Amino acid sequence: MGGEAARPGTAPADLDSTVLETVVIEPRSAWQLVDWRALWRYRELLTILAYRDISVRYKQTVLGAAWAVLQPLLQLVAFWVFFGRMGGLAGKVEGDYSLFLLAGLLPWQLFFTGVGQAAQSVVSNSNLISKVYFPRLVVPIAALGSALVDFLVAAVVSVPWLMIRGLGWHSSQCLVPVFFLGIVLATVAVGVGLSALVAEFRDFRYVTGFLLQIWMFFSPVAYPLSIVPGGWQLVYAINPLVGLIEGFRSALLGQPFAWGPIGVSVVSLVCLLVVGLVCFRRVEQRLADIV
Repeated sequence: MGGEAARPGTAPADLDSTVLETVVIEPRSAWQLVDWRALWRYRELLTILAYRDISVRYKQTVLGAAWAVLQPLLQLVAFWVFFGRMGGLAGKVEGDYSLFLLAGLLPWQLFFTGVGQAAQSVVSNSNLISKVYFPRLVVPIAALGSALVDFLVAAVVSVPWLMIRGLGWHSSQCLVPVFFLGIVLATVAVGVGLSALVAEFRDFRYVTGFLLQIWMFFSPVAYPLSIVPGGWQLVYAINPLVGLIEGFRSALLGQPFAWGPIGVSVVSLVCLLVVGLVCFRRVEQRLADIV
């Protein structure tokens, strides 16, 4: 009475025009640490997560983005007083000690903030990870967004101070982006590895802050590489931040490069990146069950 019945074996007209995409999830090759195609496919999700972390970081704050400037500024003042004046390190560096400190604090603050955010990112996004499929590596990488914004804000605000203190243009400053990229990769390496450890062993969230505090004193943030005995500088440069911070500072301030320690730190960075990705991959398949 109401119309012609559908014939057996035929699909409704509205389903005939619908194209369903089938997504097959397969394990990666044993030698493939990163699925670059999957990361590119989910680049929009990475952007959304990064924007969310940035907005949450500055939402309902009194000073907002000013914290990105105040934190390195307060550290600069404290280090200038205790290390520069009381510790006598101001006389052991070439040029203005405040510029020396600023050129070390900018990359260190990027590393410190990025690693801290990435280490907690997997546990913080447990609801999303347990319900939706996407490359899990997106989560710790997206957590670096707020650290990058902090770095850019602090770097822009620092330009007038650098000019006031007499820093001019040097051709070596063209290498600043290269060492900046190295710092970002070091942040990814440590942050990704720690995010896997925090997801697997929850007490690692308390170790992260202590580890970063100790790491700062083993990096040339407030003191020059030259105070380390020459025979130990290459051993000291096994810490990848040694060569990266020294290279960033030398490029920014136009000082001679310590290519030996820089080379050792680059090799160490590659090894650290591999270790971090391996640790994350070993935990990645079980994240939905353990977070």
